[in-house]
Amino acid sequence: MSSLLVVSAHAGDFVWRAAGAIALATSRGQRAKVLCLSFGERGESAKAWREGKSLEQIKEIRREEATNAANALGAEIEFCDAGDYPLRESDELIDRIVRVYREVEPAVVLTHPLVDPYNQDHPAAARMALQARVLAQAVGYDAPGEPLGAPPVFFFEPHQPEQCDFKPNVLLDITPVFDLKRKAMECLPAQQHMWDYYTDLAKRRGVQVKRNAGPNLGLPHNTMGEAYMRLYPQVTEELA
Repeated sequence: MSSLLVVSAHAGDFVWRAAGAIALATSRGQRAKVLCLSFGERGESAKAWREGKSLEQIKEIRREEATNAANALGAEIEFCDAGDYPLRESDELIDRIVRVYREVEPAVVLTHPLVDPYNQDHPAAARMALQARVLAQAVGYDAPGEPLGAPPVFFFEPHQPEQCDFKPNVLLDITPVFDLKRKAMECLPAQQHMWDYYTDLAKRRGVQVKRNAGPNLGLPHNTMGEAYMRLYPQVTEELA
């Protein structure tokens, strides 16, 4: 059974950007695992800080929210608690990601784009995810499990795509599972201001799904979509 791995810088990133892809995978009976490198406790939990919560309280709040969201999508979730703002790249954290790669053996990997001038945690997560993927392929790398194959990597859409050199070349129809994505988003009251933003974005990407799918596929009027950039070339025996 093929599996999906999502490497997320913060506890909420995987929900806004990739919940549709996750829900589609689990609806097909595939395994989906989310690796959250941090809880987003410092940079993405302003409401809790203003309410006077402590750092450890905020971490637990975000852990619970993200776990509930993953459960709504039928996904597994693991937290590294590596800290955010800044999320620091380290050999230890990369090694942990390698071990997750070896354990999950993903057929597909989703993570952040390599450019984000608004949040350096995001490209840091992407760099570590990509480095770990290469190390997990090495026969001589000292980690449990078999060497990884070459799973394709897709960058999910950042909050401000135009500023992040994000030019989608993959449009995913998430219409059948959008209700699950919305349910997962609503598990994150710490960032309630994002719920409608990402609902509207899914509608706009859905329009592009329909436009690029051609007129004869009978897609519904309310098509919802997610956008991705594929990093490595597609290998195929037929152009389609």
